[in-house]
Amino acid sequence: MAANPKTLVCFGDSNTHGTKPMAHFGERGRYAADVRWTGYLRGALPKNVMLIEEGHPGRTTVHDDPIEGAHKNGLSALQVALETHRPVDLLLIMLGTNDFKARYSVTAADVARSIDRLLRIVKVSECGPNSGVPKVLLIAPPPIEERGCLAGIFEGGSTKSRGFAPLLADVAKEHGAGFVDAGKVIQISQVDGVHFEEDAHAALGKVISEDVARML
Repeated sequence: MAANPKTLVCFGDSNTHGTKPMAHFGERGRYAADVRWTGYLRGALPKNVMLIEEGHPGRTTVHDDPIEGAHKNGLSALQVALETHRPVDLLLIMLGTNDFKARYSVTAADVARSIDRLLRIVKVSECGPNSGVPKVLLIAPPPIEERGCLAGIFEGGSTKSRGFAPLLADVAKEHGAGFVDAGKVIQISQVDGVHFEEDAHAALGKVISEDVARML
């Protein structure tokens, strides 16, 4: 008898979308599906697990982007994603990088509490199996660097982003969620200080697949 089907949703920003490092502002290159970390994860999953990519470049935790638009707000998008793909057995969230743009003027503690707000939505969403709560794996993005064409946009974000992972680990513990610190596994691209190189996608996908296997 075939195993019960399961649904895994990866909810994130450009590094879940698979955006390539930008040598020039405005480039929109994207890695192929099998190169993105989600692709490595998909390849490691049992056949009964469906992986859904919900990676939106520029997505924040809870902020409307005053320049790029209100649709970048992860708070608004999360409930839609959950209801679209329910029942969701496991939700992966990797957000926070875009919150460190200078335009938002927030601290690492603010970003961690923003993720807490997202998790409170998940808990009452009724979008897990049998209208319950999906399991959650939080992924702390690696710290950013202020370099290349994105340096000005993320001015001041490098220092703040270095304090994010421990705070997010605390949020995961509060909610009984899984946690991965991507900064202990990979480094950010030296091209633009924000996005991942191909080898980083491969390494991150491998580590996340191990946690997902335990949670499923």
